[in-house]
Amino acid sequence: MLTLDKFEEASKIVTEVTHETKLVYSDYFSEKCGNMVYLKPENMQLTGAYKLRGAYYKISTLSDEERAKGLITASAGNHAQGVAYAASKYGVKATIVMPTTTPLIKVNRTKSYGADVVLYGDVYDEACEYAYKLADEHGYTFIHPFDDLAVATGQGTIAMEIFKELPLVEYILVPIGGGGLATGVSTLAKLLNPKIKVIGVEPSGAASLKASFDKGEVTTLKTVNTIADGTAVKTPGSNIFPYLQENIDEIITVDDDELIVAFLDMVENHKMVVENSGLLTVAALNHLGFKDKRVVSVLSGGNMDVITMSSVVQQGLIFRDRIFTVSVLLPDKPGMLAKVSQVIADNQGNVVKLEHNQFVTTNRSAAVELRITLEAFGTEHKEQIFRALDKEGYRPKIVRTSL
Repeated sequence: MLTLDKFEEASKIVTEVTHETKLVYSDYFSEKCGNMVYLKPENMQLTGAYKLRGAYYKISTLSDEERAKGLITASAGNHAQGVAYAASKYGVKATIVMPTTTPLIKVNRTKSYGADVVLYGDVYDEACEYAYKLADEHGYTFIHPFDDLAVATGQGTIAMEIFKELPLVEYILVPIGGGGLATGVSTLAKLLNPKIKVIGVEPSGAASLKASFDKGEVTTLKTVNTIADGTAVKTPGSNIFPYLQENIDEIITVDDDELIVAFLDMVENHKMVVENSGLLTVAALNHLGFKDKRVVSVLSGGNMDVITMSSVVQQGLIFRDRIFTVSVLLPDKPGMLAKVSQVIADNQGNVVKLEHNQFVTTNRSAAVELRITLEAFGTEHKEQIFRALDKEGYRPKIVRTSL
């Protein structure tokens, strides 16, 4: 059972390994959504995510015999690091099965804590099935990443910290993958204040809990497709499902494009790197149907490899019209490129890339295509540059930007 006594016990135990992640008030997101928004930055946690809480508390509840058998789990990355680190603290062996799509930074960090890593399957569910198989073959003790009441209790310690800092909190937004974090946070939050509202947030491409709520029973999605790899779960936990049904007041789903923009907002306004799954609650702020409330957004993790980070930043700039590509038709004559460049320079545009296509028509002297990728200050500046090119007779067209 998830009881207040157990949450209090877990809160004391997890402090042995966790950092204090104090709430950060966000002027930017508060103004944007019309509420008083506080960020709970679990991306700043020791292993880069909240998962250490549940893993460490769960392992603390095991017997010496269970720990001596060796531990095994399946994870898209953050739980893997939590178990690996906790196992190292207890001096026991850990084997982690991770999907082949797991970002390299999560794989390498898991190995750095001394765990044996096995890559298997395209998504968490396939990795989990294989981990159970290995557990049966070798007698390992399985540490489930979310469908375990002790793990959920450890994750719920986040709510204890939120209430200590912000006793008058009215809404807590929590990311949902398998549901362990949401179970712990929502259950403890309701124990501390039955009037509080807890909103779960899922990626649209992996909304397994919403599907389960709609059907009234645990439901498995056929496929999942989202850049929020940490929450790409086909089936929510069956053991924790009743707690989620009782304590989650609403589920919001957000598209991947919203996560990309949220990443850019977070980096520019708070100078923090938060992984896509951790940004679910930030993207959901735009979907809230209320104003002037005290809202805490749980940022669940920040383990993001630089290649993914680079791609997300580029796409975010494109979505915000900070980078765009325009196509113009020019006579194939000397000096035409300089004239177009002058128009752009006069309007404070910055050229990133040029592509010259002489074969867009059969008559090169009549017209060749020039594709110009530009940096701008935003939508208004982009439109200003576009109008200036049109005024000079270059017949500009916006085309798909590819960096």
